[in-house]
Amino acid sequence: MPDIWQTLSAEETALRLEVNTTKGLVDGEARSRLERVGPNMLERGPGVAMWQMLLNQFKDFMVLVLLAATAVSGFLGEWSDAVTISIIVLLNAVLGVAQEYRAERSMEALRELASPEARVIRNRMERKIPAAELVPGDIVLLEAGDRVPADIRLTRTVDLEAVEAVLTGESTPVRKHTRALEKTAGPADAGNMVFMGTALTRGRGQGIVVATGMATEMGQIAGMIQEAEQEPTPLQKRLAQLGRGLVLFCLAVCAMVVVAGVLRGEAVYQMFLTGVSLAVAAIPEGLPAIVTVALAVGVQRMIRKHAIIRRLPAVETLGCATFICSDKTGTLTQNEMTVRRVYLAGRELEVSGEGYDPKGKFTGESAHEGPDFDKLMSLAALCNNATLYKDDISIGGLFRKTRQGKDTSWHIAGDPTEGALLVLAAKAGFWRERLEKKARRLAEIPFDSERKRMTVIYKGAGKIESLVKGAPDVVLELCTHYLREGRPVALDNRTRTAVMKANSSMAENALRVLGLAYRELPVGFNAEQADAKDVERNLVFVGLAGMIDPPRPSAISAVHTCRRAGIRVAMITGDHQLTARAVAREMGIAGWDSRVLTGEQLEQMSDAELAGVAEDVRVYARVSPRHKLRIVRALKGKGHVVAMTGDGVNDAPAVKEADIGIAMGITGTDVTREASAMVLMDDNFTSIVAAVEEGRGIYDNIRKFIRYLLSCNVGEVLVMLLAVLGGMPLPLLPIQILWMNLVTDGLPAMALGLDPIDRDIMRRPPRNPQESVFSHGLGWRIVGSGTVIAVLTLAVFGLAYADGYNLDLARTMAFNTLVFLQLFYVFSCRSEHLSIRELGVTSNPHLVWAVLISAGLQTGVNYLPFLQPIFHTVPLSLHQWLTVIGVALLPAIAGALKGQVGNRLRERVTYLKV
Repeated sequence: MPDIWQTLSAEETALRLEVNTTKGLVDGEARSRLERVGPNMLERGPGVAMWQMLLNQFKDFMVLVLLAATAVSGFLGEWSDAVTISIIVLLNAVLGVAQEYRAERSMEALRELASPEARVIRNRMERKIPAAELVPGDIVLLEAGDRVPADIRLTRTVDLEAVEAVLTGESTPVRKHTRALEKTAGPADAGNMVFMGTALTRGRGQGIVVATGMATEMGQIAGMIQEAEQEPTPLQKRLAQLGRGLVLFCLAVCAMVVVAGVLRGEAVYQMFLTGVSLAVAAIPEGLPAIVTVALAVGVQRMIRKHAIIRRLPAVETLGCATFICSDKTGTLTQNEMTVRRVYLAGRELEVSGEGYDPKGKFTGESAHEGPDFDKLMSLAALCNNATLYKDDISIGGLFRKTRQGKDTSWHIAGDPTEGALLVLAAKAGFWRERLEKKARRLAEIPFDSERKRMTVIYKGAGKIESLVKGAPDVVLELCTHYLREGRPVALDNRTRTAVMKANSSMAENALRVLGLAYRELPVGFNAEQADAKDVERNLVFVGLAGMIDPPRPSAISAVHTCRRAGIRVAMITGDHQLTARAVAREMGIAGWDSRVLTGEQLEQMSDAELAGVAEDVRVYARVSPRHKLRIVRALKGKGHVVAMTGDGVNDAPAVKEADIGIAMGITGTDVTREASAMVLMDDNFTSIVAAVEEGRGIYDNIRKFIRYLLSCNVGEVLVMLLAVLGGMPLPLLPIQILWMNLVTDGLPAMALGLDPIDRDIMRRPPRNPQESVFSHGLGWRIVGSGTVIAVLTLAVFGLAYADGYNLDLARTMAFNTLVFLQLFYVFSCRSEHLSIRELGVTSNPHLVWAVLISAGLQTGVNYLPFLQPIFHTVPLSLHQWLTVIGVALLPAIAGALKGQVGNRLRERVTYLKV
């Protein structure tokens, strides 16, 4: 039980678990412990077994009726029909299992990709590992926004607070500490512990894993926890309703066929079997499974484009997005900060160098001289939690030469903004590891998006100082003096104006600016009880650091793609409005005259006023997470489908409120990821646009096979209905109907779900989420195509029968004509806007192979001697095959000609407009 760890000190806990809190576990020991205790996962209920999936296929009412009819066939001595129908039903069931299994595997892969990670120290290195690989003794690093990955005894805390409602029911954040308790307590009173599944809302900390998996507090109540089911998408719900309506309609039509046939003198048994077979073929029972497969395949394609879908309805909503509200840093920009300019005591210095390499020069008047410069550099290094390291050097070994003298690249562990300051200081020879040999950190007040600043308290050289960095206007407001030639001088209005002018100059050049200041605290100051009001007042201003975060070239292209697709993009940032405007202009998000709305202006606006201008604002500057929620609500109130990005814990409400909440996979917190519908694995805006494109493509593909399945089903039903009403012999036998359903509705329909995205899909406006799946004339196209298929099939059957061919031959020609009409028609269903010629027949190889396999199976039914008596087919002559194939190609040829004429007309209209 984890309770015992509460009464032990941090040192005793580390001793019992045989771990050094600085070095962490070595990989070999971690692997050994993982084998001993098992993965850090809660036990799941058993999944659906394959045999259960197969059994479920036979629970459909129409399949049960067909099996009953098969039994009747056997009882009447029609054993060939009975066996063949049984085999076809079994093949259909196997196909259904394959679709269901594939969908389930895809969803399982999604769950694995979206599984949480943990930051640990192993082999003296900070790294991220899957939370499932945590073992007792692991040293875990924690910060606000994390979902706690295991039960952890805290060894260090900085303003750490956790919400433990999942265990205690109490939603108020609990303050955490590292002191040992006098006696064991429950989760609600264990202040020196954090527990699996709880959320950190403030501060940061470090601790030792003491329990994992089912041994955790959460594991004790795992039996009461059920994993949330994937909710069906709105489209799936609408299709389920449509399916129920189609079932009733098909049953009515099939009953009409049966009654008409019996009244005409056909055998009751024959017509009953025909009616049941036609109902099985006509009812699109495979539609839900194919929709699920299409969604799953589309989601897999999104993963390859670095977007993980956490909730299936988001796939459908993505195609409807009309507004994307994106963070600037790291999403629209590269998130590789480099300080380019420094301001102190009335002078500016230019800084050279690239990336995180600590090599660079300072140019400007007296660049390397004076205590002001030294103070700024030490402030940049110490008021910092990032770590600078090389590829193959541990964090603690920054000053050792690389192995074998290799020149390896430098990296940052931590926040890129802090990394840029760390590199700036290193360029001047100020390394935090060296500075901390003479000064010791006593406390920290973490950065907060509301406060827009961070403070640390250091003791060294006989004095205690608070070091502050943050937004220049915020920091300057707290200052009463500024540093000049090593001495604090009273800060007058003239100097304040000069500082803000320097800040504006940097911002106009798209630099992100931070202000740095300090204050000497009284000797004996109690840092453990430090309060922001005490240590962040009467500060001495030291200088500004302006850093560049270059826009992602791919993001600029993606913004232009959004504009062509009718999607508006708004940039949201905490930066100065001049910086925000400059970056937005460079990226094509905003023009020179575009409106910029600041957080201060937002505060003064009512919700109604914000709703009135939100559609026209492209840049939001100096905003905090709570403003994001108001922006989302304002845009949704104007009828927009809004995508909103977020990373911090305070972004979670806005991300959850958005139609498509998007969390960052690299910099995002666990809490925000759990509130989101989609996670960006690379934190890149381009991945959002790629996901929107995939969302549109998935919906297009679903419409494609709805068009194909229903058109073919309408054609099959009409063939039988019109023949019976017209007094013709039955053009198809029950066994032929069932076989046709197998070869045409199976592989080709599934292959449509893998169809490449239309190349013009991002040149269309967003789809209205309320529109019917049959919108834009799809319903009429289905009825029209089905009628054409039926008329052509009956024409071939009627002409063959009238020419004196025997009934089996006429049926064989009708049977093949109907099958090949459907197999050729599937290519016409690939696009509602482009012709087969424009698409290219081979651009979807899956579909080509599906049609070839189906055609091969159909040919086998005609020519294999042991199948001919079962399916009542006869070999066709070359002339008869030319008739069948020629008629089957007519709709495709007509469609291609129509598309070509339509394109020429559109080109002519465009030319006249120009």
